[in-house]
Amino acid sequence: MSSTVALTIAIIVLVLVIAGLATMALGRHRRTKALRRRFGPEYDRAVAEQPSRRAAERDLQERERRHAALELKELAPWERQQYAEQWARTQAHFVEEPEAATREADALVTKVMAERGYPVQDFDTRVQDLSVEHAETLDHYRDAHEINKVNERGQASTEQLRQALMHYRVLFAELLGESPGGRPATGHG
Repeated sequence: MSSTVALTIAIIVLVLVIAGLATMALGRHRRTKALRRRFGPEYDRAVAEQPSRRAAERDLQERERRHAALELKELAPWERQQYAEQWARTQAHFVEEPEAATREADALVTKVMAERGYPVQDFDTRVQDLSVEHAETLDHYRDAHEINKVNERGQASTEQLRQALMHYRVLFAELLGESPGGRPATGHG
């Protein structure tokens, strides 16, 4: 084999390797961009919590796979109305018993999640499953959950409990398919 043929083969192999690497890099970039768009602030949280960006992206992709396997359903109008009425009673109950009302709000959000088809066995699983469609409201849910834990120890102030109720309301409204003001939401559910 002549040195010209060998050099030509080496150049072709090198070009193919570079093209393959560029294709892989472009694929990773597209995957990252899609995950950022889908998960919003949850993407950054996952990257901060995982040992590497690649591990975080694998985690988020696993969440998508788990979520795709769920049999989620929209609530019927009469169910949404029934839950909205329960929320109104919980909110009214806050005036007299803020601690109990906060626990009721947590239970009601969990009940609506279960009714929609989300597994509700533990908080971390709920957050992961919600992150796929409700990433923008997860910080509200986390904050409410943390305040409710303080409430369970009997150490939450009335202001903290009020904030927890407001945080629960954001996710509750989204799960019902409405804006937090009680109007039907546009977009996803």
